[in-house]
Amino acid sequence: MKKLGILCGFALFVVGTVSAQTNPSYSFSLPSSGATTPRFTAYGTTSQPSFLFAASPAPAADSSAATDASSLSLASTDAAPNSEVLPAAPEPEPQTVQGVYQNFDWEGYVGYTYVRFFEVPGSVFNTNGANFSVQYYFKPWIAFDGEFVATFGSQLCCTSKFVMGLGGIRVRRQGPYGIEGWAHILGGGSHYVPQTAYGNQHALAYELGGGVDVVLHNSRRMAYRLAVDAAGTNFFNTYQVSPKVSAGVIFKF
Repeated sequence: MKKLGILCGFALFVVGTVSAQTNPSYSFSLPSSGATTPRFTAYGTTSQPSFLFAASPAPAADSSAATDASSLSLASTDAAPNSEVLPAAPEPEPQTVQGVYQNFDWEGYVGYTYVRFFEVPGSVFNTNGANFSVQYYFKPWIAFDGEFVATFGSQLCCTSKFVMGLGGIRVRRQGPYGIEGWAHILGGGSHYVPQTAYGNQHALAYELGGGVDVVLHNSRRMAYRLAVDAAGTNFFNTYQVSPKVSAGVIFKF
């Protein structure tokens, strides 16, 4: 029995030694304050080797590089062409030309004129005659206007004459197809004969009205005019407003 106990104890010793070699124990020692990598030491083996593990720290993300990458991404997004195809702009409608007419600075007019002269209340005379006028357009739409009117009639078995010399301003507006509308205001003097018992033969005069000029030829140097005016005078201490109608030919140069 004594030998059997010694044999069992020796077997237990051998088994413990083999177990100690197979399952070594490790100890971990914290590095000093200046160390940058931890050191691990293993014990329990015959040679007791030491192992040094150097863990490289992960590189920090560069914020400036990230910002540049974001900027490049936005720039590329903005610079990218629009995927939608815009429709082509519609072509402009063709323009039609109604006519181009040359303008002249000077105009000369001669025509027939009718004036119904209201001499005094209850005394009216019809007179017929001629109208002469000249216009100078110092701008395309406004001109100096000068006019001379001479008409003739009959009063008390005598020939009557009604004459006016006037000057003023004319404005015009050009329309299509050679049509031109205009208006004027003139002032000056007038003369009436024969001498009557009502008084003076001379008086101040004015004229207010307008008309239409029409080109009926290929040349713009000639046109036709129709004008209607109110001729105001102050004969015999009485105010007269006499209608006046004229039609004639214009020469432009």
